[in-house]
Amino acid sequence: MEHTSGPTGSALPAAFFSSTTSSFAEFLRMQAPDLLPGRRQRPGAGPVDAPHGTTIVAVTFAGGVLVAGDRRATSGNLIASRDMEKVHVVDAYSAVGIAGSAGIALELVRLYAVELAHYEKIEGVPLSLDGKTNKLATMVKGNLDVAMAGLAALPLFVGYDIEADDPKRAGRIVSYDVTGGRYEERAGYHAIGSGSLFARSALKKLYDPDADEETAVRTAVESLYDAADDDSATGGPDLVRRVFPTLVTITAERGAVRLPDEQAAAVAEAVVAGRAERATRGRT
Repeated sequence: MEHTSGPTGSALPAAFFSSTTSSFAEFLRMQAPDLLPGRRQRPGAGPVDAPHGTTIVAVTFAGGVLVAGDRRATSGNLIASRDMEKVHVVDAYSAVGIAGSAGIALELVRLYAVELAHYEKIEGVPLSLDGKTNKLATMVKGNLDVAMAGLAALPLFVGYDIEADDPKRAGRIVSYDVTGGRYEERAGYHAIGSGSLFARSALKKLYDPDADEETAVRTAVESLYDAADDDSATGGPDLVRRVFPTLVTITAERGAVRLPDEQAAAVAEAVVAGRAERATRGRT
């Protein structure tokens, strides 16, 4: 980035003191486009064997919404990581789960969190929930070139709409495709990633729109267990290494909060115990 004269005594370029845009991503696109996800130069034109994150699920409940993800990342037929964090709080009432090319997906969600904070600082108010989802769609579309080369990174957005008429139904889920297509998931649940088919099948049977938060958390973990049972790229609860799904709940009272590891562990252990009990009954 070329350094021009800023305000007196400042070592920063003048562009840093311009308020022509409230978008941090747009600022990067103008000043340092190579720092955007998917824009970094990579050697050669061959395929890249990069770790991939897998299954993410989202569930609404009475008074909120949650997003949960397994912890496994794969590279081909190998397990690249057993404890990857795929679910991230991005502002007070929003969270994003990521699937696909791990490095690009992590860059995307971190830049998105900065984008939301930057907008609020410049404008003095946070983006509306629709504005947040549209902003994320634009960022996903900006990664299209590398997605077409096999390095797709897809988010699953969940948010609580503080302006909703009915607080019990204010939780929202939005999914995306690699072209930046934005889709409101009105069924009350959704899943992305390699195990999403099995997770959605479980959610279809277990989902209750009037469930409380505790029941919805159990439903999400049950669906991730089913995904791990049939999809080798999805990691189930690891009782030996104490690795359990990541869960973030969003409500009007508490905003977006990651569940403590102890609580996630307790739910996962209860699910495993329940499955073991049913399996034992089936053999007798």
